[in-house]
Amino acid sequence: MNPEIIRSLQELLPQIQGYIYPNEIEIHWGLLIVVYPYITGVVAGAFILASLVKVFNVKEVQPLYRLSLLTALAYLLVAPMALVSHLGHPGRFYEILLTPQTSSAMAMFGFVYAWYLMAVLLLEIWFVHRTDMIDMAENSTGATRLLYRALSLFSKDKGERAVAFDHKALKVITIVGIPSAFLLHGYVGFIFGSIKANPWWSSVLIPIVFLFSAIVSGIALVVLLYMIITPLTGGKINMKCVDKAVDFLFYAVIVDFSLEMVDFIHRVYQSEEEIKILSEMVMSKLFLSLIIVQVLLGMLVPLLLISLTKIFKKRFSLNEDMRKMVYFISVILIQFGIFATRWNVVIGGQMFSKSFRGLTTYKMEFGGIEGLLYAIVLLALPIAILFVLMKVLPPWKELREEGETGTEALGGAGM
Repeated sequence: MNPEIIRSLQELLPQIQGYIYPNEIEIHWGLLIVVYPYITGVVAGAFILASLVKVFNVKEVQPLYRLSLLTALAYLLVAPMALVSHLGHPGRFYEILLTPQTSSAMAMFGFVYAWYLMAVLLLEIWFVHRTDMIDMAENSTGATRLLYRALSLFSKDKGERAVAFDHKALKVITIVGIPSAFLLHGYVGFIFGSIKANPWWSSVLIPIVFLFSAIVSGIALVVLLYMIITPLTGGKINMKCVDKAVDFLFYAVIVDFSLEMVDFIHRVYQSEEEIKILSEMVMSKLFLSLIIVQVLLGMLVPLLLISLTKIFKKRFSLNEDMRKMVYFISVILIQFGIFATRWNVVIGGQMFSKSFRGLTTYKMEFGGIEGLLYAIVLLALPIAILFVLMKVLPPWKELREEGETGTEALGGAGM
């Protein structure tokens, strides 16, 4: 046997409890499979936030529209890296499209991904920035001019009919994009929920829980980025916009929390043979990540903080800085909570034995393809890509203008 595997088993064996089968000693879905649903969830959530403007006509969150789309694109570009890296042989990734296995939900991800990237996100971003790219091509020279001309597909039409067509196309694409976003992330929950042999995953509520936690993570991340980027670029945060986005976030967290509680109560009510080992796993192996991080810090504390801004609305309306601080802390905690949710589903589902008599453990490495360092790189990469995207397709002007307008409106409303 490989000496590294022997050393790994020697470290794991003392931490194993009860009786487990030999093939359950080592957990096969590691940190990359935790990162993968987290990233796809952000993509879906950010797009849903953008759709509030174009489909549901929520004008207050207009400043977040372009930022949401660019955030979704940045995370979408990184999403398959975690999965392909975990599967090994990343150079063969194209074979999933050339030799499709229609009976495999995982394999169909390639088509869902391609559809969402090419037919939804890139197309919507192009229509949003088309006239801006024409302007930037006209006002620049050399390679920059050529770049923007190429990005605009050499379009020069800024007439009323062309702009009106852009708006109509955007609305249609966004409407098509909403179920596509649900499909992109919902299938991840579908895969887990379909594994009947694992009672921790086998639940009809898992795909719905994944969807709402995706909406929560996407909205929270875009709000967090907006609150960081706007002051750094000399703009002023539009609190009317943030208030409205946090309202949606608040209700999404409530629904997400309620679904998870219903799922938990249903498992306890059923009290099937696995309930004892699952309870033991939650109270020992997952106590920190599930009870403390996911439930307490990731859900209850943000809900309490945002509730305070609503209960004491007058006091928080007068103190804008305090409201910003509460929102800022809440969205950061929610990110940790959602990541912990992914961890508890993926890692937790592999920690108990199919014999229902033992628990194994997960030893996270620092280096290597399945290690912590690579996972951190994957989590940081979308931010770097977003930085480049914002340089090429800057939302700064819109953010500043909307921030100033929103602030004036807020002042006029006596907030």
